[in-house]
Amino acid sequence: MASVMEDPTLERHFKGHKDVVSCADFSPNNKQLATGSCDKNLMIWNLTPKARAFRFVGHTDIITGVHFSPSGSLVASSSRDQTVRLWTPSIKGESTVFKAHTASVRSVQFSSDGQRLVTASDDKSVKVWGVERKKFLYSLSRHTNWVRCARFSPDGRLVASCGDDRTVRLWDTSSRQCINIFTDYGGSATFVDFNSSGTCIASSGADNTLKIWDIRTNKLIQHYRVHSAGVNCFSFHPSGNYLISGSSDSTMKILDLLEGRLIYTLHGHKGPVLAVAFSRDGGLFASGGADSQVLMWKTNFDSLNYRDLLSRHSRRVTPDPLPHLMDIYPRSPHRHNAQNGTVEINPIVADTQSGDPQVVEVGRVLFSTADVRSHDRATNGRDQPISGPGRTHTRHREEEDEDQEERFAGGMTASREERSGIQSSLTSTLENIVQQLDILTQTVAVLEERLTLTEDKLRTCLDNQVLLLQQTHQVDGSDEEAEGSSV
Repeated sequence: MASVMEDPTLERHFKGHKDVVSCADFSPNNKQLATGSCDKNLMIWNLTPKARAFRFVGHTDIITGVHFSPSGSLVASSSRDQTVRLWTPSIKGESTVFKAHTASVRSVQFSSDGQRLVTASDDKSVKVWGVERKKFLYSLSRHTNWVRCARFSPDGRLVASCGDDRTVRLWDTSSRQCINIFTDYGGSATFVDFNSSGTCIASSGADNTLKIWDIRTNKLIQHYRVHSAGVNCFSFHPSGNYLISGSSDSTMKILDLLEGRLIYTLHGHKGPVLAVAFSRDGGLFASGGADSQVLMWKTNFDSLNYRDLLSRHSRRVTPDPLPHLMDIYPRSPHRHNAQNGTVEINPIVADTQSGDPQVVEVGRVLFSTADVRSHDRATNGRDQPISGPGRTHTRHREEEDEDQEERFAGGMTASREERSGIQSSLTSTLENIVQQLDILTQTVAVLEERLTLTEDKLRTCLDNQVLLLQQTHQVDGSDEEAEGSSV
């Protein structure tokens, strides 16, 4: 039997969210972990033992996506409140608001150079933003239903997106045109991403599948059906050799893409797993789910020669046929089904190494920001900058922030007396305002859905009228020809 250190192990257990954990991302230096939740809060967990966690308040609805900039100096979050926020991960909790979408924003990601953001939305569009000048740049609009996810390629020249129209689309950022469409989904395409080399994209679906496409040949090269429910998310290992997926069946699966097999099934969450993410160096990965928990795991297996590991696990792993990695023209879909011999890991979450970290709430002060009501046309969007946040801190708060800035970076603890509290009456008033905004947001969402349905019906009617006119012209033309021939 293989050593315990060769298998993934649960390292830490973070508890601070009050609702479903929907997204996660590690900082580039692997010292922090950012998570978003249906409780509308962004949490930044310091990975140093006994360090504080920070809760950032600002979004007025569910947070759907989170991503650190390549430098680690900014954190982007997307939300169902139709906005994207750029946060400075410091004790001040300052953020800048991006707004151009007209419906829920489902995902957000920085480009590899940190100069652009890409977002996906229920308004059926993918939008690209300039980070430095905080401007909306242009839209990519060919999806016919809600867009669930959008991702840059490693070189930034392509964007991949997927959505409820059951397609995965590939876009050229230079021409801003859709250059390829991948279909063959039995349900919504829920997540998409590039591998580290940018030669392949993987996509997951509500039909329980994971598919990997070679974008150089536009061929499906691997097809996995290892989950018993819809696949909500996945993450490539930085080496490109492994992939972890999270599913509504409450499990995570780790796939060896070189061997084309499932190697681990991980348990630990009570309910659907909605977020998984490898750290930048691949040594750690995090998961979050409907149980409001954030689990951090140590990878372990990526440092070994996997052929040796397979030989040691020969009694627990059942070989399957070789994958079609080199066969770019598979004659039939090459599915990799779950096998009974895979390694099951079921840690006891209650016995983890760390307790609940102390949480410091920041960003409660509402900074003044100017919303950008931009159009999908790039020329209009470029002329509408987003104003930065206005500071409303008191002198006492500013002095306190300067004292705590260095402690935040190092993950050091601070006493509760150093933080100025908010009066209970003001807190109650703000909570009432937020509740009213929630009701207003839900009402607007219902109206937008109805407008979308009306728009689709009008488009169908117009298409039918055009078809009817064409048929009428054809009939008239044939009648004229018949009269001419009879004369």
